Amino acid sequence: MTGGPAWPICPPGRELRLTAADGIGLRAVLWPRPDACGSVLILSGRTEYAEKYGEAALALQAAGFSAATIDWRGQGLSQRLLPDPRKGHVSRFTDYQLDLAALTAELRAPEFPGPFFLLAHSMGGAIALRALAEGLSVRAAAFLAPMWGIRMPAPIGGLALQSLAAAARTPLAAHYAPPPAGGAAPSFRIADFAGNPLTSDPRRWREMADYLCACPDRDIAGPTIGWLAEALAECRALRSLPSPSLPALILTGGQERIVSRTAIRHRLAAWPEAFCHEEPEAAHELLMECQEIRDSTLARVARFFRAAL
Repeated sequence: MTGGPAWPICPPGRELRLTAADGIGLRAVLWPRPDACGSVLILSGRTEYAEKYGEAALALQAAGFSAATIDWRGQGLSQRLLPDPRKGHVSRFTDYQLDLAALTAELRAPEFPGPFFLLAHSMGGAIALRALAEGLSVRAAAFLAPMWGIRMPAPIGGLALQSLAAAARTPLAAHYAPPPAGGAAPSFRIADFAGNPLTSDPRRWREMADYLCACPDRDIAGPTIGWLAEALAECRALRSLPSPSLPALILTGGQERIVSRTAIRHRLAAWPEAFCHEEPEAAHELLMECQEIRDSTLARVARFFRAAL
């Protein structure tokens, strides 16, 4: 990959520039394996970028799979959507489906053979569930802390949510969502480790903060009113969708404070082929936790995909 120092343990990937159906420029990164037994689509969360998934791609390659990911519109090295590139924004949440379609159109045998699998984290879990409902064909899906509901901070609740939805239909949509959900601070600062909701591992937090200090073009700050309103509306819409008919593995952290654990339990109860495992000491980003939790998470995902073959 180009454009800055590599993630500390990121294997080289092949970078592609794609264009979504609505003209938005996207960046994808591919990790093919010549003799792959299948291919994994890695769907990242809000604020993320391809480098954060190099370690996961390496583990999947070792397990026999090719892997690919994309920087969603408005983040990473894909096209930003507002004059202030730090704002996490999307016009419609379903626009992310256009990004996923652009990625899947590029993945062809022999480098990316079927069957396909999904590894989806946080916001990527919402995008994945919508895609499966609309016919994306995969053999199995693994979800890490999927965003099927959002734990809203106390200052944003009740009537405030109605005001948020109304504001999203005005020019205010491009403004930052109110704190603590939004704001102009970057996603990672070394000084902010204490009390953070993402990881319990200070070493990995420091690595992420150092990386984004060196490569600020990967980073974004808080979500806009428009993004937050769209995300909440999508979570409500997802609740009414039937569960896909395929095996699913749902991995969560016992210290989760970002996505709704209630929403995950409701989906799990309505998905006969799904099962869940909780890492008691993990926070929201299981793949940014200590080495033991990262290794355990990736091993579970690899075993699950291999069993689905």
